[in-house]
Amino acid sequence: MWLIKNKETNLFLSIMLEKLFGFDPKTSTVKTEVMAGITTFLTMAYILAVNPNILSETGMDKGALFTTTVIMSALPTIFMGLYAKLPLALAPGMGLNAFFAYTVCMIMGYSWQFALTAVFLEGLVFILLTVTNLREKIVDVIPDTLKNAISAGIGLYIAFIGLKSAGIIVNNEATLVSLGNLASGSALLGVIGIVLTSVLLVKNIKGALLFGILGTTLIGIPMGVTNFDGVFSIPPSIEPIFLKFEWNQILSKDMVIIVFTLLFVDLFDCIGTVIGVTSRAGMIRADGKIPKLKEVFMVDSVSTAAGAVMGTSTVAVYVESAAGVNEGGRSGLTSVITGACFLLALFFAPLFLASPAAATTPVLALVGLMMMGSVLKVNFTDYSEAIPAFICILFMPLSYSISDGIVLGHLSYIFINLCSGNYKKVSLGMYILAAFFLLNFLLKFIP
Repeated sequence: MWLIKNKETNLFLSIMLEKLFGFDPKTSTVKTEVMAGITTFLTMAYILAVNPNILSETGMDKGALFTTTVIMSALPTIFMGLYAKLPLALAPGMGLNAFFAYTVCMIMGYSWQFALTAVFLEGLVFILLTVTNLREKIVDVIPDTLKNAISAGIGLYIAFIGLKSAGIIVNNEATLVSLGNLASGSALLGVIGIVLTSVLLVKNIKGALLFGILGTTLIGIPMGVTNFDGVFSIPPSIEPIFLKFEWNQILSKDMVIIVFTLLFVDLFDCIGTVIGVTSRAGMIRADGKIPKLKEVFMVDSVSTAAGAVMGTSTVAVYVESAAGVNEGGRSGLTSVITGACFLLALFFAPLFLASPAAATTPVLALVGLMMMGSVLKVNFTDYSEAIPAFICILFMPLSYSISDGIVLGHLSYIFINLCSGNYKKVSLGMYILAAFFLLNFLLKFIP
């Protein structure tokens, strides 16, 4: 009798898990999914220190940013697990937060409220594109070469930002940039952090990036770089950054350009990550289709709009989701566990906020390295492909702008191939984008 009831209970739980999370007992176990969720959290928890550090440079409240970063990592990830039922985690995106802070606010001179408004509009446009199935079609317009170059260029860009923030790279009037003083202070701590985190990665330590931040932060205490105020606390209020929009310039050309750039980068970052993670999990169907792709796009879109309301930059699917997949995560249960871990982190604000810029430098540099991996997919023996890709990659860090790198890469691809007689390589959609980019340059540089 007991065996019958036990079998009935297990069958009921199995049905519930399948209905809620898409869990299949033939491909995974509950224990495996739980461990996979924890692994994913450990590999991406660094964002809880990095995102507040980057966005607070715009004048936003750092404590509020921590709370918002936690919430907008936890809830979208849980939503992904319940709605799309895939082992994908989300958080404010690397590269996109750098574009928000350094390009929109510091270089273009706009307020962080203006930048949040752009992110909110991006989310709304993405929702529309997802509902109408246009999001997948836009991906097809851009050549694979430029898609790979964009990822690699952003990698160099955020690595450069990390080195600069620690003082490893400094301003030089004669040469523009040069090596900083590596013998002391923040720069020395940054170098120590890079070595420490690199060793953890080489040793395949789970959570290497997070442990790298924590270790570098602790080393910074006796060096006088880290100011440590405890481990636990009540989560800081998000009131200083909640629902802070600026509507008076939503029809300006810069707003249009910024929203388009956010759309452009997030679009290819998301599809690239989803393809990579689902491929590694063996989830791509025989016809090449990705299951629940529209649901994934919808979670991504809604989360971006909601993140702007809460006060953070674009929320994106994280490639670190692959860590959980490698541990055997195959369903939405993995994502729900990851989201639950983020919620627990709410009460560790002092620990994450104590991390100085030098402690997050290793993460920025090494995440940049990981993003550079896509450059291997560029065909450097075909100059009609290689030169535009190189221009795109090169100009992101040199112009200190993701958008300028994308524009120059796209325009050079069209001009080089047209002048070389490769007309068939340029689609109608690319011409339309080029017209928009040229108009942008005319408005930007011609008085």
